[in-house]
Amino acid sequence: MLSEDDARRLVLAEIENSRGDVDCELGILRVQAVSFGWVVYWSAVSPLSNGQPTRLGGNGPFLVDRENERLITATRPIHQQIADYERRLRREAHAQNAAAKRAARGEGA
Repeated sequence: MLSEDDARRLVLAEIENSRGDVDCELGILRVQAVSFGWVVYWSAVSPLSNGQPTRLGGNGPFLVDRENERLITATRPIHQQIADYERRLRREAHAQNAAAKRAARGEGA
């Protein structure tokens, strides 16, 4: 199970791996706790050399699942992405329960 610090390290590694030609310091701005883990918001954390704030496009937040270490890039409004992921987790739990019941009864998959 991941801690919040582990989640931060995962996100920092991911943004570093995907930085491409971005020539500014990237970092975590805020972490929001949710039912399954965290939403980690990130962006440029240093201004341009002329003092203007650095603006990035496409830097959506990450959802980090504490149980299975999934790192998901939010591609829709964050409230919708969270609700969709929570539904996914419920479906997965239901499928695992159903499979365990079938196995206990000696039925095939």
